[in-house]
Amino acid sequence: MFSDFPEKYQNWTTTDPLDLFQAPIQKTEANPKAHIRRHLSQEARGYGNLVLWLDCDREGENICFEVMDCIGHSNETRRRIYRARFSSVTEKDILKAMDNLVEPNKDEALAVDARQEIDLKVGVAFTRFQTSFFQGKYGNLDSRVISYGPCQTPTLGFCVQRYLQINTFKPEKFWAVRPYIMQKGYELQLEWERNKLFDYDVAVMFQKLVMEDGILEVTEIVEKQESKSRPSGLNTVNLLKVASSALGFGPQMAMQVAERLYTQGFISYPRTESTAYPSSFDFRGTLGAQVNNPTWGSYVQRLLADGYQKPRSGTDVGDHPPVTPLRSATEDMLGNDAWRLYEYICTHFMGTVSPDCKYVRTKVEFSIGGEFFHCVGHRVLVKGFTSIMPWLAVTEKNLPQFTKGEKIEVSQVDLHEGMTSPPDYLSESELISLMEKNGIGTDASISVHINNICERNYVQVLAGRKLGPTALGITLIRGYQCIDPDLCLPDIRSFIEQQITLVAKGQADHFRVVQHVLQQFRQKYSYFVKQIENMDALFEAQFSPLADSGRVLSKCGKCLRYMKHISTQPSRLYCNTCEEVYYLPQKGSIKLYKELTCPLDNFELLIFSMPGPDGKSFPLCPYCYNSPPFEGIDTLFGAVKSGPSSQLGKGAGMPCFLCPHPTCRHSLIAQGVCACPECSGTLVLDPVSAPKWRLCCNMCNFLVLLPEGAHQISTTRERCPECDSTILEVDFNKKTTPLENGETLYTGCILCDELLHSLVEMKYGKSFFKRLGGRGRGRGSRRGGYRGRGRGTGKKVDPKMSFRDF
Repeated sequence: MFSDFPEKYQNWTTTDPLDLFQAPIQKTEANPKAHIRRHLSQEARGYGNLVLWLDCDREGENICFEVMDCIGHSNETRRRIYRARFSSVTEKDILKAMDNLVEPNKDEALAVDARQEIDLKVGVAFTRFQTSFFQGKYGNLDSRVISYGPCQTPTLGFCVQRYLQINTFKPEKFWAVRPYIMQKGYELQLEWERNKLFDYDVAVMFQKLVMEDGILEVTEIVEKQESKSRPSGLNTVNLLKVASSALGFGPQMAMQVAERLYTQGFISYPRTESTAYPSSFDFRGTLGAQVNNPTWGSYVQRLLADGYQKPRSGTDVGDHPPVTPLRSATEDMLGNDAWRLYEYICTHFMGTVSPDCKYVRTKVEFSIGGEFFHCVGHRVLVKGFTSIMPWLAVTEKNLPQFTKGEKIEVSQVDLHEGMTSPPDYLSESELISLMEKNGIGTDASISVHINNICERNYVQVLAGRKLGPTALGITLIRGYQCIDPDLCLPDIRSFIEQQITLVAKGQADHFRVVQHVLQQFRQKYSYFVKQIENMDALFEAQFSPLADSGRVLSKCGKCLRYMKHISTQPSRLYCNTCEEVYYLPQKGSIKLYKELTCPLDNFELLIFSMPGPDGKSFPLCPYCYNSPPFEGIDTLFGAVKSGPSSQLGKGAGMPCFLCPHPTCRHSLIAQGVCACPECSGTLVLDPVSAPKWRLCCNMCNFLVLLPEGAHQISTTRERCPECDSTILEVDFNKKTTPLENGETLYTGCILCDELLHSLVEMKYGKSFFKRLGGRGRGRGSRRGGYRGRGRGTGKKVDPKMSFRDF
């Protein structure tokens, strides 16, 4: 289920975004075709008691009440509904959950409803206004939707903040005195206690003092045994950080891989905020499952034999235990990406129950010319968990023997010159840490917010999974900063999360919290609308006006001047004379169609081609596409109309293959052949598919491959008497013609004509089926003879069923 506005608020044109703050919302099935609500209702019919097995977090609690709503549960019924809390799908956890059933928590469910309502209303209101204001105003503004989100925008703000720090950084020169000594065959560089100086003359003075003295005295030798603690349990945030920084996986991909490992039973539930293991956790059993693993089985055996360590105390949030392996696997079983993530989860778990790493740190201090220097060495005593996690190992550095009071001659004194450097772009790992620290998103949504700012062209992922903001991302954040900095700072979101937590604990009223937050954002929205010119000034400085963008493509039907095609999304035509914008289908190529014009408005027709070998091509009139001239067209290409009040969205409209014009050669009437067997659409002839001629559905991706290599295939004005499909005329290649005596011209129905029916193939999505023998009863005709319509049986054939035997 997902939250959305009722149908009357879906229209961008007739609905003022300000009204959305007070609009009602409703929950809708995410996939209505799956009929989940109906299925749950049928399954629960006549039930006695019901046990709900869902994620042990607030979102899972919320789904509990969605299920209860689906089955029509009310307090008046005597049936009891229980909640099972579990962290993995092992027998032990399932039995334990059954023995400790609880009631669903209404407060936690309301907390999720509060967050969903706030995010929906605030995000949609700002997004609709921004998109409507800026869309189509600038030629090189590469974004179809200019979105705002209470979590997404502060996430982008962190990236832009780092970018601005880099851009405003002024490097400075610094100098450091670096003496070198030779001791028992070792050359050592000593570190200066002052570290570095930014005054060259002062640094030279200290260098001279050291050089003039020339003799170092050992003033102190400190040896101290230290330890590097084993890690705490692995939670979602740390898993995402490691996946990005060490494995090169984006957060979205990492979560998809982790969820697949979970559903396959290899790891425990991957969405958790806890780093503390419960007191009842079966460490021996979890380790025992890995004893025979060919990669780390021997390490596990030593742990079990020598006695594994009690893990460090972490944080128990009360949702799920840390992410752990459940059963052994190999790379061959999982594949490369899943194996790398699974391998880390296993080694991390083994690290949490391994001994700490212990080492001796030796620091030797020196004095010379009144200045102090030192060197540090490390000697590992116990590798501990770093044996299985070697990337965390302490780097050993052996020092020669020194004696306190010992005098040593300096062999060289350098004055090192360096430059301060700016910070690097924010890495995904650093961004996740900032989001967690500032309460932006949850363990379940952090990856989604980062993925959104990437997909919406606000940031680009650079080498090393660094996030570099785009011109659009930078301009948006700078615009928010000059109007209302709160809109892009994390403070408001942190406050909202605090209030939502109070709702989850039953300490605050759900309705009052939502209304209070929405009232604040409503005022901010009104102020933002009044001050939008401040943001527009930044856009104007960054992006090009439409008149200066694009390339000449086709003539305007109004002024007969050439319009420009602007290819950056959203793809569109711009007439500089009429100052009109005409949106085009997205994510494909567009070109002029033989300088043909639309009979309705005189605009030149275009051909749009979708990408890929199965991408359909179709003609369109720019004016008709944006302003459909006929009433009663229920489906527009690229957008589904949800009701009579819905309007045409940008980048979606009426191509020629939906046009019911009775005489235009390119309309649905002229090019339509028969009904699509997979949907309510019509199969139309692809006009530019030669030499691989085909029919394409004007609503779905269904394809029919026609005889390949034909010189020409075209529709006629005749209809098949058996199935009412359009008769096709085929001009076969002389060398490959299937006709007798080398004849090439042939007409017939692809459904009923035996010859044509045997030469066509069906392709739908990734499935490919070839016809298993001809069933057509008709027989076509050669040019000049009787134009056969098929020897009919007198029975009407449903064209939607005619492809079922392909």
